[in-house]
Amino acid sequence: MQQRLFEDLIESDVVKHKTSQSYTLPVSIAIHALVLLFVVVVPLLTSQDLPEPTSVVKAFFVEPAAAPPPPPPPPPPAPRQPNTPKPMSTPENKFQAPVETPEQVKPDEGIDLGVEGGVPGGVEGGVPGGVVGGVVGGLPDAPPPPQAVRVGGQIKEPKKLKHVNPAYPDIAKQARVQGVVILECTISPQGKVTDVKVLRGIPLLDSAAIEAVKQWVYSPTLLNGVPVPVIMTVTVNFRLS
Repeated sequence: MQQRLFEDLIESDVVKHKTSQSYTLPVSIAIHALVLLFVVVVPLLTSQDLPEPTSVVKAFFVEPAAAPPPPPPPPPPAPRQPNTPKPMSTPENKFQAPVETPEQVKPDEGIDLGVEGGVPGGVEGGVPGGVVGGVVGGLPDAPPPPQAVRVGGQIKEPKKLKHVNPAYPDIAKQARVQGVVILECTISPQGKVTDVKVLRGIPLLDSAAIEAVKQWVYSPTLLNGVPVPVIMTVTVNFRLS
């Protein structure tokens, strides 16, 4: 048993013995350096065309789209048609030269040419059966009526010739309503009140004031010697006794 235990002992010696394994590392490094040099340096020294990319790589490269063709030129403008003058239509009452000369000229029917030599007291251009003292061309149009002017400044208030007191309404008396009604009146050139408007009134007294003012009469108002209508303001007082 003791003899077997000693068989597993490793023999050691102070002197180092050289073996073949000591040259393995340098040789391996040298081989790897030559392989690396061949793989890296040799391809750099040789010039070769790059291989074409595969179909998968080509899918990422999009070819630029071709530019669209230019638009066609616009068509030439259509030729303008010459402006032919339109024939002038002649009215029916315009005289036209006859194609053939008639043997006898007859006056148109329906046109009264008057009496040859005229009649005593007639006027040039008069018609048979005309009015006595007629004027050629008729009478001139009547001048437009003068516009109403408002009292004030050089236009003085006309003088009242007729005054009518307003009738006090019974309903206003019972309600004890009193006050002042202010009206705007238009007086004709003859001095009569033609239009009345309420400027400030009282509902129960307005009608009575308007009815009374319409019966008033004023003297005509003259402007440059011509009677004209005027607009003025009047006041009607209602007081309970």
